[in-house]
Amino acid sequence: MSSLERRHTHPDPRIERTHEVVKREALEELAARGYGGFTIESVARRSGVAKSTIYRHWTSKLALVADALETLNVQPPGDAAHVPDAPLHRVERLLRHLSGAFADTAITGCTPALIEAAEHDPDVRAFHHTYAATRRQSLVEAIADGVADGTFPATVDRDTAAIALAGAIVYCRVMTSTPFRPDDVPKLIETVLGVTAG
Repeated sequence: MSSLERRHTHPDPRIERTHEVVKREALEELAARGYGGFTIESVARRSGVAKSTIYRHWTSKLALVADALETLNVQPPGDAAHVPDAPLHRVERLLRHLSGAFADTAITGCTPALIEAAEHDPDVRAFHHTYAATRRQSLVEAIADGVADGTFPATVDRDTAAIALAGAIVYCRVMTSTPFRPDDVPKLIETVLGVTAG
């Protein structure tokens, strides 16, 4: 195996740590300054990583934000140890993950900044809507499977239910002073889907 192949197979842990620091500090900077005040230069100052190094891995501030959100907020898989999970359990796990993520200021403190930027920047708008839709799709699929196997009522519309479930958690973060608690997920599921979870 060549040295190049080894680098791709076993990434340098120092580089991985540096990447994680840059991505987390980028989200913190976005939350603190808003998208308009957010720059690669400000992330370099905040993280202590050279601007040239950051530009070598991310060509723009939107590319950096997108990568940070994708890699620092990984959804739970649709199955556990390759054993298919019941739709109700999948819905609960996804919502608990979402409510937990929205309690992490590094992940969710940037949400208002992205919402504001999406009103004025078409590239941010396209990214933000695509990112949200992709994340919501896992929930939509779990609900659809639950309707198909009779776990959830046949009258449940999967897309509307997914928006109602995820939307309640996002609403609490953006529009109230109290984040949605993961322990309240079963009550939310029962309210929207009419089944008992937890």
